[in-house]
Amino acid sequence: MLLIRCPYCGERPEVEFSWGGQAHLARPARPSDLDDEAWGRFLYVRDNPRGRTAERWRHVRGCGRFFNAIRDTTTDRFGATYKVGEKSP
Repeated sequence: MLLIRCPYCGERPEVEFSWGGQAHLARPARPSDLDDEAWGRFLYVRDNPRGRTAERWRHVRGCGRFFNAIRDTTTDRFGATYKVGEKSP
């Protein structure tokens, strides 16, 4: 079983977590100024790199909080986890 370290609760089994997508996305400052194509790109188009990537996770069956993680998509290993708003290690 894969263990994931929640920055609030500590190490917990993977079944307690839910993947939340790409981390560090900034919402458009003026969403109403975007046309449908640009808004669609913001909502649905994400990077899909091979290797280390920053992701957003939620400890659904624990504290319920979101946090960020650095995970290697080729090995499924977590390099680090950190609170939302903190800089990537």
